Amino acid sequence: MSFKIKAEKREVFGKNASRRLRKEGIVPVILYGSNEANVPLALEKEALLKILRSETGENTVFEVSFNSETRNAMIKDLQLDPVSDEIMHADLIQIAMDKVVRVSVPVVTVGDAVGVKTEGGFVDFITREVEIECLPQEIPEHIEIDISHLHLRQAFKIGDVDIPEGIKLISDPDSILVHIELPTKEEEIEVEKEEEEEVISEEEEPEVIKKEKPAEEEKEKEKKRGKEEE
Repeated sequence: MSFKIKAEKREVFGKNASRRLRKEGIVPVILYGSNEANVPLALEKEALLKILRSETGENTVFEVSFNSETRNAMIKDLQLDPVSDEIMHADLIQIAMDKVVRVSVPVVTVGDAVGVKTEGGFVDFITREVEIECLPQEIPEHIEIDISHLHLRQAFKIGDVDIPEGIKLISDPDSILVHIELPTKEEEIEVEKEEEEEVISEEEEPEVIKKEKPAEEEKEKEKKRGKEEE
């Protein structure tokens, strides 16, 4: 899906002006150009959200038009409200379609590891993204790695990734993406805690009985008094 966004050039600046824009559902933006002056823009928040929700997310290349100009761009950075996660500000970077860009792409596993199916292990993600370089139109949505052959204690490194043609791997090839590990002893610790709680509750029971004994003794005394009075 190709995105085309209409924006307006900002002429008024400052916190108050930005606050007014956000109240109207508009996000203050700066478009950074490699060889051109940076352009302050204002665009609809919903347009940005559509891009972020797309399959390529922040790696989406889209067209942004303002006045009589149209430029290809990508989201470079987002400033979010720490409480509401609302978009406060965005930085865009102008993209030349004939020049490579450097981006981080998510890693997706396929297949069930032998170490999980038959050896009691689990998939431990160490790194969920790889950094690559390629032309903007060749940026993949994600990179798949087949982990079905991995046994317990074995790892899948970045250098093992089958990179598509036209894409250059930038991340350290020795970095581990996925490791097949045994479960930790957290569950055993939880069981021990439960057992300790049971022991404590059992030890508390005699105290309850002791508290009840005086009441029983009082009843016996009252019975004796009644007989004596008779």
